[in-house]
Amino acid sequence: MAWLKFFYDAAQKGARAQRVTMPMFNAFWQQNKLIEMRRSEKNEQYVRYGDFRADPVKNALGTPSGKIEIYSKTLEKFGYKDCPAHPTWLAPDEWKGTADEKQLQLLTAHPAHRLHSQLNYAELRKKYAVADREPITIHTEDAARFGIANGDLVRVWNKRGQILTGAVVTDGIKKGVVCVHEGAWPDLENGLCKNGSANVLTADIPSSQLANACAGNSALVYIEKYTGNAPKLTAFDQPAIQA
Repeated sequence: MAWLKFFYDAAQKGARAQRVTMPMFNAFWQQNKLIEMRRSEKNEQYVRYGDFRADPVKNALGTPSGKIEIYSKTLEKFGYKDCPAHPTWLAPDEWKGTADEKQLQLLTAHPAHRLHSQLNYAELRKKYAVADREPITIHTEDAARFGIANGDLVRVWNKRGQILTGAVVTDGIKKGVVCVHEGAWPDLENGLCKNGSANVLTADIPSSQLANACAGNSALVYIEKYTGNAPKLTAFDQPAIQA
């Protein structure tokens, strides 16, 4: 509760600066009602960088030149081979251009049903889990090629590891691509993640020397229908507590 209050108080402070009144946290929690934030006429007319365009000298941006920089002399000085001074296509180690005929590109998108890995154990999981596993979205033609039907258990693997997932077959994803949302709790048994954690399949590499961000979408995988006995999930079991 203290964590919720911390975020609420920060929002209340920001709202006050915009002349928006919010009740104190305890009153808000007890009332259990939505707080409506009305958009101002000024915000309706907001254009990003509009002030800069109107007067680029007076309203300079926070870059060394004060302008929108397509080429950054600051980045040029760093001399990073994996982060040039201007937007450039740099082929990753694993992508369609290096794939064999059976490999698919793995996307690890953010889930709509949880915040990263938080609340993976919640009742909501029953609404989206497939075959009691993290779903994998597969294009209809790819599913047919590998003999996979909607709701099947699917083993997904590459040189880094293997996971079990539940098939969601659809035309709503590009052919040659599969998606396993990031954030499933790991549940490893004999090298197999029974719950379908995408981290088992992705490489532990940064996006670049500069950003050092996650590169979770640069992975190739194989898929097949899982025909063995479905192993029991243990990711959500309570740990044994010894007095």
